[in-house]
Amino acid sequence: YGSKTAAPRRPTPPAFPPPRRRSGRAYDATAGTFLHKSLHKAGTYLSAETLKAVAALPTLGLAGTMHARHQKAFGQDQRLVQLFDRYATYNGSDPYQAPATLSLIPHLEHGIGAFYPEGGIYAIASSLHRLGEEFGVKFRFNEPVREIVVAGGHVTAVRTDQDVYDFGLVVSNMDVVPTYRRLLPSQPAPERTLGQPRSSSALIFYWGIAREFAELDVHNIFFSQDYHREFQAIFEQQTVADDVTVYVNVTSKKTPADAPPGHENWFVMVNVPHDQGQDWAALTTKTRAAVLARLHRALGVDVAPLIAAEKTWTPPGIAADTSSFGGALYGSSSNNALAAFLRHPNFSGRLDGLYFCGGSVHPGGGIPLCLLSAKIVAELIG
Repeated sequence: YGSKTAAPRRPTPPAFPPPRRRSGRAYDATAGTFLHKSLHKAGTYLSAETLKAVAALPTLGLAGTMHARHQKAFGQDQRLVQLFDRYATYNGSDPYQAPATLSLIPHLEHGIGAFYPEGGIYAIASSLHRLGEEFGVKFRFNEPVREIVVAGGHVTAVRTDQDVYDFGLVVSNMDVVPTYRRLLPSQPAPERTLGQPRSSSALIFYWGIAREFAELDVHNIFFSQDYHREFQAIFEQQTVADDVTVYVNVTSKKTPADAPPGHENWFVMVNVPHDQGQDWAALTTKTRAAVLARLHRALGVDVAPLIAAEKTWTPPGIAADTSSFGGALYGSSSNNALAAFLRHPNFSGRLDGLYFCGGSVHPGGGIPLCLLSAKIVAELIG
C-alpha cells in the first residue's frame, strides 16, 4: 500500500512551535503502548516500552481539555486556537470536553505527514480485498451475517440467510452495539461499555460542481464564528447549529480524472450529532442552506446553481450503510480522560473465539486507528 501513495508532506521541524514539538515527543513515547497494543491484556503493561509511556503520562494533559491547552499556547490568535481545536473532530469529540491528550493528533498530520492514496480512500479497501484474495480468503458479498452462533461459551459459527458457516474464530468489524443487539441477542452484553456517550456523526453533501475554483485546494475548512456554540449544539443539545463549520474536500485537485473537465467533485461535510430520532429531513434542509450561504460569503459565488449532481448522506443513512450505532462515526466519544480505557476490548472476555475491530473498539475511530485495531486482533489471534 505504501508504494501506491504520494509522499507525505514533511514540515521542517525547527518551524514547529513548542506545543507541537511537545506533542511529537509525547506521541513517540506513548503510541507503541496505547495505539499498537491491547490495553486489556496484562502483558501490555509488562514491558520497557510501557514504562516509557507511563513516564510520559504527566505530559499528556489528562486533567485539562484540548481547548484549554490550545488557548494557553495560541491565545494570542484565536484563529490558531480554533484550528487546533478542530482536531477533536478527527475522532468525533468536543475540544471543550476532550482531554488535552488529543492534542497529539496534529503531530500525525504535521509531524509525520498526510498520505494521499492513489484511487482515493476506496483504494485502501480494494487493496485489502486484493491482498486477502492473494492469501486465499473467500469473500461472500451481499450476504449479511444474521447471527453469531454460540455454544458452551464458545463461538461456533455464523448464520446468514443462505447458510450456517462453522467457525471457531469470528471477528466482527461492525459497531459493538449492533454486534451485541443484532448478532448476539441472547448473550449478556457489556451494558456499561455499550452505554458510553457516542461520538459525533456527519451530514455529507456530495456535489458535482460545474466549475473549477482555483482558490480551493484538496482540503478546505470554512470555520463558524462561534465554535463553542457549535459543539454545544452537537453534544449537549443534540442538534445542528445555525452557523456551522464546513469542510470541503476536492480530490479532483489532486486527481483530475475524478471530475469531468471544467468540473470539480466536492465532498462537503458538517459535523452533527449521532441519530437519536431527530428530524433529519428538516435539519438537512436547514444545514444545506447554511452551507451554501457560508460558501457564498467565502467564495463570492453562489454555488447552488453550479450543483450538477448531488447525493446526501445523513446519520440514519450512515447507520444503515455501515452498521454504526446511530451513525456515530467513531463509536464512543473521547470526551473524558478515561475514554480510551472504556472502549470495548478487541476480544470478548466471555465468549472464546470472538474478536472485534473497527472504530467502536480500541484504539478508536478513523481509518488509521481502525487498521491498527485489525492489526491488534491479528496479533491476539496469532
